[in-house]
Amino acid sequence: MNAVDTDVLIVGSGPAGGAAALMLATLGIDHMVITKYRWTANTPRAHITNQRTVEIFRDLGLEEELKAQSIPHDLMGDTVFCTSLAGDEIGRVRTWGTHPAREADYVQASPSPNMDIPQTLLEPIIVGHAAARGSRIRFDSEYLGHEQDTGGVTVRVRDRVTGNEYTVRARYLIGADGGRSQVAADAGLPFEGQMDLAGSMNIIFHADLSHLVEHRPSILYWMLQPGSDVGGLGLGVIRTVRPWNEWMAMWGYDIDQPPPEMTDETATRIVHELIGDDSVPVTIRAVSLWTNNKMYATRYRNGRVFCAGDAVHRHPPSNGLGSNTSIQDSYNLAWKLAYVLNGQADKSLLDSYDAERAPVGRQIVLRANKSIEEFGPIFQAFGLSDTADPELMRQRIESRKGNTPEAARLRHDLREALELKNYEFNAHGVELGQRYASVAVVQDGTPQPEYSRDPELYYHPTTWPGARLPHAWLADSRGHRVSTHDLCGKGRFALITGIAGGEWAEAAATVADKLGIEIAAHVVGPGREFIDVYDDWSRLREIAEDGCVLVRPDLHVGWRAATLTGTPATDLLAAVAQILGVQA
Repeated sequence: MNAVDTDVLIVGSGPAGGAAALMLATLGIDHMVITKYRWTANTPRAHITNQRTVEIFRDLGLEEELKAQSIPHDLMGDTVFCTSLAGDEIGRVRTWGTHPAREADYVQASPSPNMDIPQTLLEPIIVGHAAARGSRIRFDSEYLGHEQDTGGVTVRVRDRVTGNEYTVRARYLIGADGGRSQVAADAGLPFEGQMDLAGSMNIIFHADLSHLVEHRPSILYWMLQPGSDVGGLGLGVIRTVRPWNEWMAMWGYDIDQPPPEMTDETATRIVHELIGDDSVPVTIRAVSLWTNNKMYATRYRNGRVFCAGDAVHRHPPSNGLGSNTSIQDSYNLAWKLAYVLNGQADKSLLDSYDAERAPVGRQIVLRANKSIEEFGPIFQAFGLSDTADPELMRQRIESRKGNTPEAARLRHDLREALELKNYEFNAHGVELGQRYASVAVVQDGTPQPEYSRDPELYYHPTTWPGARLPHAWLADSRGHRVSTHDLCGKGRFALITGIAGGEWAEAAATVADKLGIEIAAHVVGPGREFIDVYDDWSRLREIAEDGCVLVRPDLHVGWRAATLTGTPATDLLAAVAQILGVQA
């Protein structure tokens, strides 16, 4: 087969690769996707889709389709800790923003709700729309290696159906080929951390468990079973895939021993142990083994090769950050590649991808692993850490019911231990609070705003350059609600100002024409296209009415001006030119 030419070659069609394809297709960039697999994900691995990711799909026009396929937000909520589904309940934690005290935080922060959609349903939506918008996607096509030069990257590919090998010549290569990324290895990206810290298994099964869960709807049920005779490590989980008959059980195994031989009989026994009732009919669909990792790349780029997703941040599924961060990586990178390939930005803009996303990858790897460590206080509350006797462990769990000072102290310690799990299940700041610092952010001379609450648990809205644009509901000329996010995105820059700052809108047209880009300028106020009917935007914008906020295509603030300057066109031109790395 002759060499294939494209502007961007993407290796992998999972959340990172599929999202990159969808975004590049939407932006009209010639690209191609190869994946060694026959089709998209065959197991529902990733599932939590947080607000930031749903906002991205809102920008891409897919939010409503995702909602139709997802488990609704209100059913995600009561994460249950118990000895088994049919057994003793230890406690519940209201999660994913469903606690009444946290619900307002989530509703105020974003136009989009979080949701639960398994990877088996999410990936076909992403890849299907990417193909419909122009992506060339080749399944059964295996990446073999690459060589880059000053003009591009040459990639060797094997057709896994015919065995034929061919080359793809691309101007840029994106490695989105997962946690054992060959692209990242070939590119020589530097990593910190460790792989294979612990062993786990996923068991996909069907069973009608309505009678055990419908009254306490959740997507996660944690089982504390010290000394379980199925050979695990004492903590398992049953995860809802589809309410209330499709499930994934997760159970640990000793990574220092040979991997367990998993048969349907063994898997059924584990599932029954976690359910706590072996009379429930169970159908095993699939079993897979995997390992917990704690590793992140300190650099995401080598020349014309970029990596995204699990290829550069490898961690357990705690906090539900994996697919979200992967999709957000691609959202950050895609518009920058588009601007460079279209000749609207200097290639120096691409340096900002590494600078902006590598700190996020490190943060989520450490957060996910810390969330696993935060199960320790639950064990400690019961005194399970200082004994290996299964019967004694069960007695200590049972002892919390007693009317003794020791039992009261245990109950107190357990409450505090469960409260700590908010850092896994309600980490709103980790999900929305990224503040970028790079050549693609122009600071305004103000210090970074202080955090008034815990920055991991709580999102702090700000228009400080580098932060995600705060969401506020406006009204259009017909009175319909429109988010500030809806004014932005769509692959273009946007500028938001007030009536007194109308000159900024005029300046935006001048700058856009000079630089050959699009800047959507919006004047917010009475009698204009959008009205700040709740005054929410005026409270969030942190600038005067005659100031402006410049928003990048990825909905992060690129620059802002506190007030109208004497030379708005000159100042705006300087800011946009600096972001794009071009001459003003």
